[in-house]
Amino acid sequence: MKINLGWVSNDNFASKNAGMPKNNPKTDEQLLDAYSQAVINVVEKVSPTVVNIDVQKFLTGRSRNYLPLAQEVRGNGSGFIFTQDGYILTNSHVVHDASKIQVTLSDGRSYDAEMIGDDPDTDLAVIRIHAPNLIAARLGDSQSLRVGQLAIAIGHPYGFQTTVTTGVISALGRSFQSRSGKVIENIIQTDAALNPGNSGGPLVTSHAEVIGINTAIVMAAQGICFAVPINTAKMVIPALMRYGQIRRGYIGIGGQNVRISRRLMLSHELAVDTGIFVMYVEANSPAAKAGLQEGDVIVGFNNRPLRSIEDLQKLLTPESIGVRSQLTILRKNRKLVVGIVPEESSSSVSG
Repeated sequence: MKINLGWVSNDNFASKNAGMPKNNPKTDEQLLDAYSQAVINVVEKVSPTVVNIDVQKFLTGRSRNYLPLAQEVRGNGSGFIFTQDGYILTNSHVVHDASKIQVTLSDGRSYDAEMIGDDPDTDLAVIRIHAPNLIAARLGDSQSLRVGQLAIAIGHPYGFQTTVTTGVISALGRSFQSRSGKVIENIIQTDAALNPGNSGGPLVTSHAEVIGINTAIVMAAQGICFAVPINTAKMVIPALMRYGQIRRGYIGIGGQNVRISRRLMLSHELAVDTGIFVMYVEANSPAAKAGLQEGDVIVGFNNRPLRSIEDLQKLLTPESIGVRSQLTILRKNRKLVVGIVPEESSSSVSG
């Protein structure tokens, strides 16, 4: 179809557009008001789903005289309701080994919670309360995040009810060591301020969608905070709700998503333009036994292309444990295939 735009003289254009409103740029005040209103809208939608979690734990040990010693420890954290029938997502380190868990809703109601499932490797846990008229948070897609976009953290630091901080997504694809000693991959870095007690609370977009679970701060730094991506939680939640634990394959690397040059893609006929850069290899791990090295880029698992750490996590299923598999890697611009036998994660325990 041809469209003849023709030519329009300046006089005709001016006469035809006379009286039309001018597209004046917004003032600083208007931009700040729009930003404020966006945050307010998000908080009004999400804060009813955010809960305060108080826990009691009994720590056992021995005194200086080697006598048995038991001590009650109290702590608190945050979480958010993700189903209307009372399932709550939080951090493993908030509720792990708790003898009692109490949840306080945004409207002040309090309920005892039961542990449903716990996964120290991803620092995620699911607990449940039985209460009427609950509002569930809407889960987003952390795979679609962009560095620089708005991030809003909501939680209960130090027990202060519904504290809100804002910032941006500072970086993606980070690796972070969980308290179980395992490395959590594909972590979100944000500068939205977090404090003790924020752990387990949601990191939210301007569309009021949860895209992360706030999990850690770097105490010696300012503006460096981390959240577990919601897509990781989506993979973990079904198993925690069904079995109470996660049984997963493990190869023993710390990695980061990287882009692959078009020249390497074409020369090696790769189906992906990103891969997993191996930052380090754990001693005596399946990766070490397979000969993986720092600097390798993993691009395939059993002839299936790998674009990200998340792709690899999806393939390290219970069925992969003890089964000889193949990793396709790039090493100094050469394409290699190495054999590897994934092992079971040492933190996968019977519940």
